[in-house]
Amino acid sequence: MGAHIIVTPEYAICCFDLSREAVYPYLEDIPDPIANWTPCSDPQRFGRTPVQERLSCMAKKNDIYLVANFGDKKRCSPSDSQCPQDGHYFYDTTVVFDPEGTLVARYHKYHLFFGETQFNVPKEPEISTFITPFGKFGIFICYDILFYNPAVTLVTQHNVDTIIFTTAWFNLLPHYSAIQFHSSWAMAMGSNLLSSNIHNTSLGMTGSGVFSPVKLGPYYYNKDADEGRLVMSELYTHPRNSTTWSPASWNLYASTIGKPVPGNNVFNGKIFLDVFALTELKETQGTATVCHNNLCCYLSYCMLEKRRDEVYILGAYDGFHGPHKVFYVEVCTLLKCSSLETCDVAAETANTKFESFSLSGTFDSLHVFPEVLLSDVKLASEMFQVLSDGRLVSHQNISSHALLSASLLGRNYKKDPTDLNVSTIT
Repeated sequence: MGAHIIVTPEYAICCFDLSREAVYPYLEDIPDPIANWTPCSDPQRFGRTPVQERLSCMAKKNDIYLVANFGDKKRCSPSDSQCPQDGHYFYDTTVVFDPEGTLVARYHKYHLFFGETQFNVPKEPEISTFITPFGKFGIFICYDILFYNPAVTLVTQHNVDTIIFTTAWFNLLPHYSAIQFHSSWAMAMGSNLLSSNIHNTSLGMTGSGVFSPVKLGPYYYNKDADEGRLVMSELYTHPRNSTTWSPASWNLYASTIGKPVPGNNVFNGKIFLDVFALTELKETQGTATVCHNNLCCYLSYCMLEKRRDEVYILGAYDGFHGPHKVFYVEVCTLLKCSSLETCDVAAETANTKFESFSLSGTFDSLHVFPEVLLSDVKLASEMFQVLSDGRLVSHQNISSHALLSASLLGRNYKKDPTDLNVSTIT
C-alpha cells in the first residue's frame, strides 16, 4: 500500500499484566541506537536478540520504518542502591527500525501507569527522536501523553513534526477516551500523532488513529468487535507550517468577561473522580457561566430542541485530578449527563442536536486540548474549530449530529507535583 512507516501498539508483542518473573524470558538487551546496529545482518552482536532480529528483517524486507513495543533489560550493579533484587532494570520500550533494518530509535517509558510493576522507571525522562526523509519524529508511550516531559518537550523544544505513540489505553469517558484525547493533543500541540492502541475490548481498550492538527483521523474505534483494524493515512510532513493551523491564546476571549456573581443554580457533582461546579442548561438556547476556584467557563448555545429525557450541563473544574493528585487540570465542559444525580456515569449515546455552541474559559494553562464528541463516541471531524482567542466554536454542520460533549481540557503542568512519577504511588 506504499506506506513509509507502520506503528504497532504497546504490549502487542509481550508483557501486559505479567509479573517481573514472568516477563524476564521475553526481554532483550536493546542497545543505544548510537551503536548503528542492524540485527538482521548481525544478530549476535548484543547477545541473543531474536525479537530485534525479526523486527529488523521485517523492516528491511518491506523497505519500511517499523515501530514496535516490547521490553528492554539492563544489568545493574549491587552497588547501585536502586538496583532491583533480580539485578536488572526492566523498561517498557518502543523501538524503531529504518528501511535498512537498522535500529534508529529507542525510548524507555517514563510515566508508568498503576499496576505496571513489572517495569522500572528511567532515572530521567528520555528525549528520543529520529530524522526521516519525511520529517522529524519523537516517541513517547501511553500515560506519558498526560505529562510535560517528554511529551510536550518533544514538540516545543525539539521541534518534532510527528509523534510515535504506542499505547494500551482503556477508554474513560467523558474526557479521556482514546480517539477523543489523542486527537485533541495533536490539534493543540500542532503535531501529527500516530496513535497505535492495542485492541482488547474486554478491558475497554480500543481506538487508534492517524491524527494531525487539522484532521481528526482516519481512526478506528469499536468496543464491540473482537478484531482491530489497520488505519492508513497521508499526512503533511511539517504540520506546523500549514496555513490552516495556528496556536490559540486560550484565555484571551474569556478574560475580557467579568467574573460573575455566584447564582443559586450552581451545584456540585462528580465527573470521573473530580467534583465539578455544574449548572444545568434548562432552556433551548442561551448563555451559561460557572466557576470553580480560579477557572470560569462561559457558554453560549442553541439546541434544535430541548428534550425532556436528556440533561445537559456546563461544568468547571480547577484542581488536581483524582484521589492521587498526580496532575493538575482545568476543565470547561458542555456535557450530556445520564441525570443530574448520576453525572458521574458517563453517557455514550445522545439524541439532542445543537445548532451552535461557543465555549471558552479563563485558563491559566498554556496547553488546552479541545474535544468534541458525538453520540456513540464519534469524533466531530470538520464540525468545530478553535479561534485564536481561545473559543471552541461549532460549525453549521454540527446540527446534523447528536452531541455527547464539547470540552476544553487544560493541563496546568506548572502546578504538577515536582518530580512525581506514578510508579511511586501505591
